[in-house]
Amino acid sequence: MSRTTRLDPERAALVEGIVTQFRASLGELRCVGSERLLRHGVSMSHLHLMSMLDRHGELPMSRVAELLGVSDSNATGLVDRMEEHGFVERVRHPEDRRVVLVRVSDRGRQLLSAGEVVRDDISFRVLGRLDLARLQRLARALEDVRSVVAEVAAEEPGVFSHAHPHDAPAPVAATPAAS
Repeated sequence: MSRTTRLDPERAALVEGIVTQFRASLGELRCVGSERLLRHGVSMSHLHLMSMLDRHGELPMSRVAELLGVSDSNATGLVDRMEEHGFVERVRHPEDRRVVLVRVSDRGRQLLSAGEVVRDDISFRVLGRLDLARLQRLARALEDVRSVVAEVAAEEPGVFSHAHPHDAPAPVAATPAAS
């Protein structure tokens, strides 16, 4: 069953088109930011794990393996290689020294930030080409989407657990414009 079968055909087609455009746009931004990291020896697996750790904080190895969908030994091997490059570090759990936690290192955070800077630069260049009316329309649409995301998050707390500090909404200058 399609995710849009509960919608009337016109809305379903529109939603599918928006999701396709959104996915393509975000994918392009992700690729551009990732290319620079790849030149620094950061693989997509490394990037994924660092992003996950940046979002969720320190995690035990078993949880890392679970989130990556790999065995404990595969997760350990990946973390070993990343630790050798200085992208992550292992620390002991403060209350149970038997538990090893993995977290992003300062170097890993710097690399993640470098990718964000590239994506932000491209986003500013793209948005800078839109006229004021289109920018205002986009800002209102994103505010609408964000409010519905908050509603869905309230309905399904497990799906949106571990809020990220970067998830706070950015202030948007609301200026009236015709739609």
